[in-house]
Amino acid sequence: MAAAPPPKADELQPHPPKEQLAGVSFCITSPPPWPEAIILGFQHFIVMLGTTVIIPSALVPQMGGRNEEKARVVQTILFVAGINTLLQTFFGTRLPVVMGGSYIFVAPTISIILAGRYSNEADPREKFLRTMRGTQGALIIASTIQIILGFSGLWRNVLKLLSPLSAVPLVSLVGFGLYELGFPGVAKCVEVGLPELLLLVVFSQYLPQVLHFGKDVFGRFGVLFTVPIVWLYAYILTIGGAYKNSPPKTQVHCRVDRSGLVAGAPWISVPYPFQWGAPTFDAGEAFAMMMTSFIALVESTGAFIGASRYASATMIPPSIISRGIGWQGIGILLDSFFGTANGTSVSVENIGLLALTRVGSRRVVQISAGFMIFFSVLDG
Repeated sequence: MAAAPPPKADELQPHPPKEQLAGVSFCITSPPPWPEAIILGFQHFIVMLGTTVIIPSALVPQMGGRNEEKARVVQTILFVAGINTLLQTFFGTRLPVVMGGSYIFVAPTISIILAGRYSNEADPREKFLRTMRGTQGALIIASTIQIILGFSGLWRNVLKLLSPLSAVPLVSLVGFGLYELGFPGVAKCVEVGLPELLLLVVFSQYLPQVLHFGKDVFGRFGVLFTVPIVWLYAYILTIGGAYKNSPPKTQVHCRVDRSGLVAGAPWISVPYPFQWGAPTFDAGEAFAMMMTSFIALVESTGAFIGASRYASATMIPPSIISRGIGWQGIGILLDSFFGTANGTSVSVENIGLLALTRVGSRRVVQISAGFMIFFSVLDG
């Protein structure tokens, strides 16, 4: 009687399909048709635009800047965000992630604004320039943390210890962190914020289940349907005098004519390195920004894991995440050169949009980067 053949040695296999998210219409390398891709790219641009406008609107007045400086900083953030998004999608992780301004860097920037060597400046314009230069110097030092950890492979060695069980709370906390900023923002103008939230839920979650036609349209373009409707509603409230007797703080949050960005922005303006002058350096400011840079590194790690999941990719290797962190450090270095008063990290809002639309195409995000650069130059 012949002996049974020896068992076959286990062969190395790619990640099983169960590691990939089901129901994704377009994954990383399968772009949608060009018309749909352009519309989806514009939707990603609209989502990241909120953060891009809010951060300078909060920081620049405290720095001593006027509407003109605020508009230029918004243009600069858009311009650098477009470049960083292209760098990340072509050379970094190559995931469909949008790189933009981060709320994490707001706290150290405010500490720089309140520093004694700037607060005593009498001329607002000079105070703005000196504060911006100090922020640039701190960001230059802070960028080295991510560049060294990313490109040296040190962060890759840390990620090898990160199991799927520990990655779940990391990704969850990244998303939950937005609730601290999002829901208080809705409460500042309930009559506009609450309809926006309800309409988005109806368009993206309920209409695709109820309607037999156009279900993909409402599911993928819910943001584009919601934003114009709510903006028109807010515009009618503004011109109708609904906020005529409201407190100034309410008018700032609810009216559509109080930002001053359109009036302050030039028709054509191309941001360039060191447009605010030569950076200045302070050890205390640099240390605070370095700690913030490390926190942004951890946040972006969770965002990369989430993006790979929502783009129907297999589990992203630690070496790829480490490379992406290195390129994110280069992005922060570009922020410091151009003078954005803020650092770069992965836009968690746009990761959520990947899950909402079920479209994880890299081309869509690259198109959104084109919109960022275009509107940063032609902003009038």
